[in-house]
Amino acid sequence: MTKEQWAADLAQSVNPANIKLDESLHQYTMTKLGGKADVFVLVETEEEAATVIRYAHKNNIPLLMLGNGSNMVVRDGGLRGIVVTFSFLDEIHINGDHVYAQSGALIKDVSKLAAAASLTGFEFACGIPGSVGGAMAMNAGAYGGEIKDIIISSKVLTKEGEILILSKDELELSYRQSIIAKKGYYVLSSEFQLTKGVQEEIDAKIADLTFQRESKQPLEYPSAGSVFKRPPGHFAGKLIQDSGLQGKGVGDAEVSTKHAGFIVNKGNATATDYIATIQMVQRVVKEKFGIDLETEVKIVGDEL
Repeated sequence: MTKEQWAADLAQSVNPANIKLDESLHQYTMTKLGGKADVFVLVETEEEAATVIRYAHKNNIPLLMLGNGSNMVVRDGGLRGIVVTFSFLDEIHINGDHVYAQSGALIKDVSKLAAAASLTGFEFACGIPGSVGGAMAMNAGAYGGEIKDIIISSKVLTKEGEILILSKDELELSYRQSIIAKKGYYVLSSEFQLTKGVQEEIDAKIADLTFQRESKQPLEYPSAGSVFKRPPGHFAGKLIQDSGLQGKGVGDAEVSTKHAGFIVNKGNATATDYIATIQMVQRVVKEKFGIDLETEVKIVGDEL
């Protein structure tokens, strides 16, 4: 089947206005990089999400879930098959000290609403740019907090389109890992357990974390966030800084002079530049310290 046929088939159960052929993905990624998707689908309901996933599985069509594009680099050749985003699934509800959020909701928005309801425990996520789905898949964390500290359960779709409710233990959350990532599940929604707190203390903590983030991270440029996982016993940013790599890169991709753990797009970088800069950093750190830096960002797609 052709991509035109895929789009026509999906248009029978998904809003045709939300199905796009040869859609450039750079506008959907935080790095502002990436080639085109054969078929790009924005789903509006959980039922549509299940339909797209079942269709791709039944017809052996490659399928990629794109969240907020904050932890992903799409190669310049783009992606074959179907790219689906749940960004329209962005409802957030608070009931007592429980917070429910759909996959497409931004994790920082969930943190903000929880804080406004005087709930503590989600402050660590106030500056994380990704979606709830992406945060669940990688057990996102910052400033001493992680998703696994507050999660109750997640509703997910399997590759076959079957709906599962996974408890905290079943999610197998560990450092930047989960059963979601291991099994290739698609998150629909999650429920979190927080605690009633003192509003002034919550506000002060968020203000402090926001100051730390804005003063230490290169938010003025597009980037994929923290590029590398923390190697045991070390900090990736410190290793990169001590390797003298800040300000260096390929093309318009550059190791940030503000935070060595970030690689930024200075304006006209390509995904090829960005990936080459990642590889340069890995090579130099390995040569200097004998340490292999593993990427936290996911690199997907075809070369040109």
